[in-house]
Amino acid sequence: MEFVYGGSKTNQKEVLGHPSGLFVLFFTEMWERFSFYGMRVLLVNFLTMAITGVDNPGWGWSAEQAGALFGTYAGLLYLTPLIGGIVADKLTGYKWAVVIGAGIMTLGHASMALETEASLYIGLTLLVLGTGFFKPNMTSIISEMYKKAPQKKDGAYTIYYMGVNAGAFFGMMLCGYLAETQGWAYGFGLAGIFMLFGTIQFWLSSPLFGKIGEVPKKEIKPIISTEEKQKPNEKTNPFTTLDKILIVICSVIGLLYLLDDPSSKIANFHLLPTTLIGDSTNLSGATQCVLIGLGLFLFLIISRILRYENIVKDRMVALIIFAVFTIFFWMSFEQGATSLIIFARDYTQRELIGNYAIAYNIINTLLTVIPLAIISWVLFLLYKQTHKLIKVSNIILIVSFLAIWVIVGGMIYGQFKSETTIVTVSWFSTLNSFFIIAFASFFSKWWESKYNPSSAQKYSLGLILLGIGFAFLAFGANTIPSDTVAGTFRVSMIWLIFAYLFHTMGELCLSPVGLSQVSKLVPARMIGFMYGMWYLAIAIGNKVAGSLGGQIEAITEKYDLSTFFLIFTFVPIIAGVIIAFLNKTLVRKMHGIN
Repeated sequence: MEFVYGGSKTNQKEVLGHPSGLFVLFFTEMWERFSFYGMRVLLVNFLTMAITGVDNPGWGWSAEQAGALFGTYAGLLYLTPLIGGIVADKLTGYKWAVVIGAGIMTLGHASMALETEASLYIGLTLLVLGTGFFKPNMTSIISEMYKKAPQKKDGAYTIYYMGVNAGAFFGMMLCGYLAETQGWAYGFGLAGIFMLFGTIQFWLSSPLFGKIGEVPKKEIKPIISTEEKQKPNEKTNPFTTLDKILIVICSVIGLLYLLDDPSSKIANFHLLPTTLIGDSTNLSGATQCVLIGLGLFLFLIISRILRYENIVKDRMVALIIFAVFTIFFWMSFEQGATSLIIFARDYTQRELIGNYAIAYNIINTLLTVIPLAIISWVLFLLYKQTHKLIKVSNIILIVSFLAIWVIVGGMIYGQFKSETTIVTVSWFSTLNSFFIIAFASFFSKWWESKYNPSSAQKYSLGLILLGIGFAFLAFGANTIPSDTVAGTFRVSMIWLIFAYLFHTMGELCLSPVGLSQVSKLVPARMIGFMYGMWYLAIAIGNKVAGSLGGQIEAITEKYDLSTFFLIFTFVPIIAGVIIAFLNKTLVRKMHGIN
């Protein structure tokens, strides 16, 4: 009997038209995202919460300090997977890489729950390293599972990413709820507990995957004749010694800057020189180092591109243009983890009474219970198909879901019991995941229709929608007096809700385009390097987002809060208009690929 899917005989049993193993990965990724986003939504709130005068004190850091640390953490999360993918390919295999990564992340969450400065840094470091092993290898397992059924792969990834968003939704809601009502350690601890559940259930489900993702065997390379080596129609472009030297120099400068930014702002410890050329009052030594590194990196990229044939050269130029606009998108979108958290906490009316409280409690109950019930039903279907082979793994999943139901029940009971409902800061962040689930099918059908926009048009639309979201915040914040002390004047939550709605629609336009463009536009011999460059662009966007988000206090003090949000209104919209004008040029340079 020939198997349709990779893995064991049991893996051929389908759940909702897909192999059972896909749903094991679904739940593994769900718990990982639960933990990641559960911690992410707490970090800046915890760091910047006042030390005194509040029921749940934090560390009292400035927004600038918290933004610098978060930006570095978020930036590194997009760089370590490049290393983790190589390690899995050469040494551990995908399955063990996932287990190793999940285990390291579990330790990271446990460390953060201790709430000491040393444990915080250790925890974030472990999360960065663990993500490097975990993130690239989950999708690699899916790819192997569907080798003989490529026509079903798109549907598989759709289901998988539903797990991503379900985990993000419940992680932000429940970790945020426990952290803000019971204490920060409970929120950080809950993230670690469910990361542990995800690790154990995946490890115990290993028999279901058979030989998928096993430790790679050393293969004897066949002898290739001279005739086979020479391909007259393919121009090779090996890395020169200068290329390799420039890569090392740029990597060292970039890494040092990522670490120097928070260390200099938090501990006044500098890894880069404070002065380099001229007076540091104009440009600091760190900034000058970054500009030098950027110049060398641009020289490296341009010099490599110029060595390719014209069509490949044009396509890579198009990709680099998309990468630049990717930075503009993520530096604004990722305000959701920094400045929007502070805005929700200090400037948004979150205390609801009367009919408003009743309406919110009903809506929140439906938003929580319905998706949890659907996912629990999927778990039941998975158990029916796989309980004979991976019974203990399924029991772990059942226990974890029972725990989720208990926490959700307690949250809903507490909200309905109280006459006044306090909306948690983290609740607003869950709107992104909810809107993705609600609108993803609409955008997917749009892209499959005859009205499918070009890649540049999708980028333009995504950036403009993102800017419109910030325009709502700028308008709403316009009523806040410039000299207002944080927490003394609050505006309607409708502005944040509209902002997250438009930000999510912008994400759905732009985010899926990026990585698919790399695979389409880049020649196979350079795809690893360009994937690295693409992740670098996202890492830069995340780092800039943290740094700019940390300026919310300084800009609000000098001007007002509306001015701060206007920056993120105009920059994405202007970027969106520019790339719209570049549409014809980009279409031409892509030579038939869209």
